Amino acid sequence: MSKASYLAQPKTTVYRKKGYVGRRLKESWQWYVLLAPALIYIIIFAYGPMYGVLMAFQKYRASKGIWGSKWIGFENFIRFFNYPNFWKMIRNTLSITLLSLATFPCSIIFALFLNEITQIRFKKVAQMVTYIPHFLSEVVVCSLVILMLDRTSGPINNLIALLGGERQAFMGNPDAFSSIYVLSGLWQNLGWNAVLYISALASIPNEQIEAARIDGASRFQIMRHVNLPGIMPTVVITFLMQVGRIMTVGYTKILLLQNDLNLDVSSVISTYTYEIGIIGGQYSYSAAIGLFNNVINIVVLLLVNKLSKKITEVGLF
Repeated sequence: MSKASYLAQPKTTVYRKKGYVGRRLKESWQWYVLLAPALIYIIIFAYGPMYGVLMAFQKYRASKGIWGSKWIGFENFIRFFNYPNFWKMIRNTLSITLLSLATFPCSIIFALFLNEITQIRFKKVAQMVTYIPHFLSEVVVCSLVILMLDRTSGPINNLIALLGGERQAFMGNPDAFSSIYVLSGLWQNLGWNAVLYISALASIPNEQIEAARIDGASRFQIMRHVNLPGIMPTVVITFLMQVGRIMTVGYTKILLLQNDLNLDVSSVISTYTYEIGIIGGQYSYSAAIGLFNNVINIVVLLLVNKLSKKITEVGLF
């Protein structure tokens, strides 16, 4: 191959690629127009504020701004690691998130069984009843939980007393806080989380199910050997996304269920960040805690994603 032809070949390839991209943009411009608002939203509200993490390494002053504040290195992180309740907050946070991970299969099982219902009317009613709690605000959900578990007039305690048991102060029992938090969240989001799996089940070819029936497979065997493997990529991806929030617990629901009796187990990293950041105005310190949380989440996500790709050949990237 001559030097002239060698130099000409990459140019031809570049021009061809440019023409291909332009042609694709022209053919599918409607899709890109639909994508543009979401892309602009992510750029402005997700990537735009990322420079704010610089506050974690500063003694931030609002009057001086981020670029004018004093740089102090890792002092905010060292302060957080030396906080007397550091390990207790880590333990409380993990006790809630790990218990939430343990309830992860519930939505999958619910979707599998809901998919087996043949009566359309009953199926729609079941879906509606389980979807409704998702649209309730956390304030309403927490109020319902407190009313249901009230020691004096709560229906749960009334049932316990009716069966001859002793009334329990559930909201004042520190050992029950994590279970109450997670189970109330499971009740609120069970049906909504199952929507994704129901959609994945609808994409399974009906020929596979009919072939399994012809081979004599029962409905349970079809669920186990056809439906579950068919939605496994979706299950793995949603599990990875949940594992990526292993150190994240919303402070709103915690604060609504928190009281003086369960304070020792309900103090998590997010509530501490809220107290020192929003209420106390220590923005640099709270930014350092948030960055610490995100780094742990990313590291755990990368490790679990790599393990998932080795075992199931499915991963987020």
